Amino acid sequence: MMQQLAQIAIVVRDYDEAIAFYTQKLQFTLLEDTVLSETKRWVRVAPKGSAGCGLLLAKAANGEQESRIGNQTGGRVFLFLHTDNFQLDFQRLVEQQVKIVRPPSVERYGTVAVFEDLYGNLWDLVEPARSPV
Repeated sequence: MMQQLAQIAIVVRDYDEAIAFYTQKLQFTLLEDTVLSETKRWVRVAPKGSAGCGLLLAKAANGEQESRIGNQTGGRVFLFLHTDNFQLDFQRLVEQQVKIVRPPSVERYGTVAVFEDLYGNLWDLVEPARSPV
């Protein structure tokens, strides 16, 4: 038996503003944008070159869902974006004026910085430490 996470839903205020942030500021790839009804779309994005889990951008449909926008984890880091070139990706975040919450630091597990997405969800940008050979 094999299982894997296919995607993670993230509640957004507006499809188009979320697509713009993820594809322009984070340089993710828009995988799918399918209209399901007058108010609902199936929108998926993922980091360029990623073969793993992506994000399903889910527009809030009611007040309870709207209250979760930007705080789906109670203020904890929500998503972890791994990179093989921390300096380049961190510089791109700065150039795109993405809010940096915690500056880069070197930890035993790798180099990490915390940033916010357009709604305030916290992300770790991580270049994992290389395992000794």
